[in-house]
Amino acid sequence: MSHAGMPHRPRLLIARRIFPEVLERLRTHFELRVNEADAAWSADELIAALQDCDAVFVTTGERIDAALLAACPRLRAVCSMAVGYNNIDLEACTRAGVLVSNAPDVLTETTADLGFALMLAAARRMSEAERWLRRGEWQRWSVEQFCGQDVHGATLGILGMGRIGQAIARRGALGFGMRVIYHNRSRLPAAQEAPLGARWVSKLELLREADHLVLVLPYSPASHHAVGAAELAQMKPGATLTNIARGGIVDDAALAEALRGGRITAAGLDVFEGEPALHPALLELPNVVLTPHIGSASRPTRLAMANLAADNLIAAFTGGPPPTALNPQVLPLR
Repeated sequence: MSHAGMPHRPRLLIARRIFPEVLERLRTHFELRVNEADAAWSADELIAALQDCDAVFVTTGERIDAALLAACPRLRAVCSMAVGYNNIDLEACTRAGVLVSNAPDVLTETTADLGFALMLAAARRMSEAERWLRRGEWQRWSVEQFCGQDVHGATLGILGMGRIGQAIARRGALGFGMRVIYHNRSRLPAAQEAPLGARWVSKLELLREADHLVLVLPYSPASHHAVGAAELAQMKPGATLTNIARGGIVDDAALAEALRGGRITAAGLDVFEGEPALHPALLELPNVVLTPHIGSASRPTRLAMANLAADNLIAAFTGGPPPTALNPQVLPLR
């Protein structure tokens, strides 16, 4: 609430529940409107909540598009605590003079940890074995019981060699003695490749050679179903696929069919088309490890992500440079 004689503080909508300590930081600079129920709002509900707001703190679930901007003409800043921003129409925001920021870097290592854990769990059939054990089916030991695939010394294929892809490559090469191949739109500088022993290959060679394929590319219309039935058909029968990128990069129906038919041996998935809904076949298959989009979900990392979004918001309205603005050309905010 503004006090008499004091300048009006900008009004900020917090679209999902966040850490109390971050709220307190923001409360000193903004008049807050908070989604205390942590509801996943529809487009109309988000527009209604944004009326008379100058800024919004978002995650990956809130769609910010031209229609919303037209309905919320007072909006000046959209700051996300996620690294991906395919839920935000950056061009429309820039045309409207609305600042957009994301939260890169702070979640790299934590997300790489989860990706590597999913790959290991898929390769070694860990969740399949745990479910079997919990059902009370472990009566004796046998030589071929839950034999999976080796990770150490195997070929690690990475599709999308950005920060997280490089962090996964480092774990594979230095920790597990893996041979690293990757495909990216542009090849990394030799100085970045060399410490990992990483080798750029065509997408087709990546699919054919990888024992363990990890997807870490950003989502865009161009990367929709980057791995579908045709790509899965090129993979080794004993290969695993791990997706920690975004839902929609993999054709989940085609993946379920490939897993069911033994086209590939296993998958580890943290992201899904249409999440939180899942393709029902994925729930029925024993050879897939499923996690609910928890790639960055350690408390220190999620707190760092939220604080970076707060840094951007505070800077945008106090005249400082927002540290991770995606369209700094709109500054200063009108």
